[in-house]
Amino acid sequence: MRSTPRRVAILALGAFVLQAQDPPIAVFGTTVVIPAGLKGDIYHLPHSTRSLAELANLKPLGSIYTASLNVPPQDFSYGFPGVTSRFEWFAIDYSGKFWIENPGLYRFRLISDDGAMLYIDGQLIVDNDGVHSPEVRRGSVRLAGGSHTIRVPYFQGPRDTVALVLEVAGPGEGEPRVFSTEEFKPPSNPEQWRFPTALPPPVEDRDLDRWLPERRAAPSGPRGKNRRNNRR
Repeated sequence: MRSTPRRVAILALGAFVLQAQDPPIAVFGTTVVIPAGLKGDIYHLPHSTRSLAELANLKPLGSIYTASLNVPPQDFSYGFPGVTSRFEWFAIDYSGKFWIENPGLYRFRLISDDGAMLYIDGQLIVDNDGVHSPEVRRGSVRLAGGSHTIRVPYFQGPRDTVALVLEVAGPGEGEPRVFSTEEFKPPSNPEQWRFPTALPPPVEDRDLDRWLPERRAAPSGPRGKNRRNNRR
């Protein structure tokens, strides 16, 4: 069939509409509220930032939400749809609550590029702060049954690689998995829940391996490709 100017125009319009309808790529979380998840406040950082201590003097631009922190090493240029187009020199301060049904020793592994830290009930458990390529840090804490608070501040300095993965292994568990508030959410009747009056004796849990996940290919698509020079 011979193409007419009108047919060409319709095809071009259809391609434009399909491209415009591509869903935004959310790497670190979305703007959709997850009531029992982690809330991440987003900050712009000065280019001189070298640690998470500088967050204390900054104000957040907006928030994202996620149930887990599972960003393996990858290139990042998409920014935060609905909040900011910044893809370098930013920080996210995640916080939330989780529920422990099985008291005992919990081991955590935090992988990040650049800096990140893990706080449980206000106590620093893992320190992976600083400007660096993907690195693994480990820590452990004995947790009683019930509700606990969690905070994971993270920052990305210069482009392009990012990484943020938080893994956990419970009492007697050999292999860690990605920490998720969906797994550690409270029961429907937390006020009636009963835990042992004393923690069980320590279990000989081995340290988690210093293992880095494989680098993941950056998401492909029309968005983000023209943002390399965008420093808003």
